Amino acid sequence: MNLPAPGSWRCWLLAARPKTLFAAIAPVMIGSAMAAADGVVSLPAGVAALFGALLIQIGTNLANDYWDGIKGTDTADRLGPPRTVATGLLPAKTVLVGTFIAFGLASIAGLVLLYFVGWPVLLIGGVSIACGLAYTAGPLPLAYVGLGDLFTFIFFGLVATAGTYFVHTGKFGLPSLLAGAMPGFYSVVLIALNNLRDMDGDRKAGKWTLAARFGGSFARTEIYFCMVLAALTPVFLAFLTNRPSVGVASALTILGLWETTRFARALSKLENTSEINTLFPRVGAISLLMAALLSVAHLC
Repeated sequence: MNLPAPGSWRCWLLAARPKTLFAAIAPVMIGSAMAAADGVVSLPAGVAALFGALLIQIGTNLANDYWDGIKGTDTADRLGPPRTVATGLLPAKTVLVGTFIAFGLASIAGLVLLYFVGWPVLLIGGVSIACGLAYTAGPLPLAYVGLGDLFTFIFFGLVATAGTYFVHTGKFGLPSLLAGAMPGFYSVVLIALNNLRDMDGDRKAGKWTLAARFGGSFARTEIYFCMVLAALTPVFLAFLTNRPSVGVASALTILGLWETTRFARALSKLENTSEINTLFPRVGAISLLMAALLSVAHLC
């Protein structure tokens, strides 16, 4: 791809990785819809939650760019989109400053939510930011020891959805936690695809993701497994909580399983791992579509 001019705004756009932001939008959408279905919704709290989630995602992306760059994990010839620190498009210290600005702005959104719902928001936001940093930073980076997938599922799925429901209603509930499994599984698919593509380079750099540790077949199985479970989440939700109706949930599951089958065929036909890049937008599209339909199902 053609690289942007060093230091330009397009470099910051590249570092922010806008194609990954669906992982922040989907759980906020679902959690807000579930709160609205219960007749308790706060527009200011919902907006603050969305901005906070987006800024935590952006901060995490910038942190990954910085630490993978200075550790030498990302190189100029990586198969994925170029990283700004590894390619010299942005100075490493500048990206680090950008990381803390993003997390700082997310903290401001948290203070707004503190006004609406109280101290638990600080705990949720603080732990989420800490895990965003710990994904590639610190003495035991989560992504380097194979824990990135698990923490992605927890924080970009369960916590983000249940946390959004909480900022509207002031309470936690099993339905919102269970509903968060769907965006969580799709977020893991994104991580697993990324790790499958970068498997060989990660092994050389000592980044032992699940794909690097257990191989490509394991990574593909993980991807299919997570997509199937994401598609089944509406049915589980309907049977355990009666939200939404079983009929609507079954239709959503059929759509999700159909797309999973098409996705599996597309992945199996790839001739080399660099072509995995073409699948990321597809994951984002199906994740947002399923989240939107599940949200509408709660409102009907």
